[in-house]
Amino acid sequence: MKIKERKTNQKSTLISTFVGIMTKLHTIDGTDVQQMWRPRPKDGHKGTFGHALLVVGSKGMAGAAILAAEACLRSGIGKLSICSAEENRSILQICIPEAILTNEVNNSYQAIGIGPGLGMNGNMLQTCLQLERPLVIDADAINLLSQKPEWLNRVAANSIFTPHAKEAQRLMGSNRLEEVATFAVNRKVIVVLKGHPTHVCCPDGNVYRLEVGNSGMATAGSGDVLTGIITGLLAQGYQPREAAIMGVWLHGTAGDSSADEMGENCMLARDIIRHLPHAFRQLNNVN
Repeated sequence: MKIKERKTNQKSTLISTFVGIMTKLHTIDGTDVQQMWRPRPKDGHKGTFGHALLVVGSKGMAGAAILAAEACLRSGIGKLSICSAEENRSILQICIPEAILTNEVNNSYQAIGIGPGLGMNGNMLQTCLQLERPLVIDADAINLLSQKPEWLNRVAANSIFTPHAKEAQRLMGSNRLEEVATFAVNRKVIVVLKGHPTHVCCPDGNVYRLEVGNSGMATAGSGDVLTGIITGLLAQGYQPREAAIMGVWLHGTAGDSSADEMGENCMLARDIIRHLPHAFRQLNNVN
């Protein structure tokens, strides 16, 4: 993967040194993301593009489930199942007819995302942790782990956390980039620290900075959309670091396209989904 490092005296920026690992900050642009992207094979079928599970949406939070699910489907995935509260069944079947509703949480899926609108009942998170596999962990799943820090030891290596600053503060005791990068290395996970810019902190100490996106994306449901995109990319066979970086770039680029059309003040999370096709087309045209 081609990485464009932010230069400081001809060196990439050194964030900190801990347990013998130098943490370096790199800047990612569309050219780098294009090199990760794999065009769809012309003879592909549903099985080619993966089957994901989203564990999302408690009672009254069907909206979070819908946003994550539609974003996941728009990411190019072949098949999506949703595990959600029974009260959400009718609205999900109407709004996301392409998805399968299920109560089965097992290892038959290529990727599992959990958290958007989940609520603070920890049963589903415990079930997912028992699978002992990498997860995409967002929103209420992060908040649950903040309240049950002993559960962190059950999070599989290469899981992807997607906290905003307050969630990072709750989970890690700090939202400073140095501390978040340390958490990623110590826990052997990937942390997407959302903001502008967004940073993707990896287990090997590398941190990737992405400057796409805008303040119009600071709106309810935007993070649910990102979770859906990353989960969909994982299910298609991208490695966790690739899925996190590509997901952030696609999400931010779609957000920038949306802002160009309607201005930052009027943006909704579903506008980001609506502009995902533009972001994917950009992958064919970046310089």
